Amino acid sequence: MGIGSKIKQFLNENNISQTQLSIEAKIPLPKLNLALNEKRRLTLPEYELICGALGVGVDKFLEPRKRAA
Repeated sequence: MGIGSKIKQFLNENNISQTQLSIEAKIPLPKLNLALNEKRRLTLPEYELICGALGVGVDKFLEPRKRAA
């Protein structure tokens, strides 16, 4: 599951609309929607704004990378 999907799941579990998040994070809704549906990558600044708007740490939706053997 990608970061966008994890954020989308968090929104659903906490009854937060994408519109609310878009307003709070100051990210245009179409751009946010594409990212949450895994059709575009979030930039680091966008990700930080989203985490700030949701009141969670930036590590909330991340998984550690695994090194190739």
